[in-house]
Amino acid sequence: MTELSYLDGNMLDGPLRELFAVDLSAATGRCAHCGTLGPLAGLRVYPHAPGLVARCPSCAEVMLRLVRSPDRAWLDLRGATFLAVPMPPDQPHPGPL
Repeated sequence: MTELSYLDGNMLDGPLRELFAVDLSAATGRCAHCGTLGPLAGLRVYPHAPGLVARCPSCAEVMLRLVRSPDRAWLDLRGATFLAVPMPPDQPHPGPL
């Protein structure tokens, strides 16, 4: 078997910067617990915990956690099976690796 060439994680900086520079309220996610599909804007967000906790509007399971400190942020999406982010049509997308 031939070893596939790879790039290190620094290569993700540009594509992820494009992704997180868009309005995420229109992004769609699926709850990992009950399978409900819906927009991020439809989640129920509780700001009373350390950070923000966003729960599924159908089953109330945690889908997203966001915690900020002065020098970094932690984003936990393990309660979502995916997050589909609409990209502006005029923005070029990177080609295959």
